[in-house]
Amino acid sequence: MTYEITTDRGSVLATDARRATRVGERLRGLLGTGALPSGRGLHIEPCSSIHTFFMSYPIDVLFLDREGRVLRAIHSLAPWRATLPVLGARGVVELPAGTLQAAGVAVGDRVHFRARALACRPAIR
Repeated sequence: MTYEITTDRGSVLATDARRATRVGERLRGLLGTGALPSGRGLHIEPCSSIHTFFMSYPIDVLFLDREGRVLRAIHSLAPWRATLPVLGARGVVELPAGTLQAAGVAVGDRVHFRARALACRPAIR
């Protein structure tokens, strides 16, 4: 299932985001990906700190509390970096670098997740 991620200001952060909730998914995160295309994202929950070890591109990062409020926003976190745990963070959203600046996201904004219905194609007979 994929999600659309928006802010309470109406900005669209991602139109095709996935969610990582299982231990293996959370540990893997974006590792092994060549890039994070525009419109894509990853929501990791539970999570209060991340790293970009073994990645080759920068990402924007949002740390969210239980209600989806932005506790910390990091613009263009470079590869081979790690964050300290963010007190009160319940989840993290990883987005393509430049997304937060373009959307004007700030600490205190609220982020919303909406499941996208998968398009069903009729069977070819």
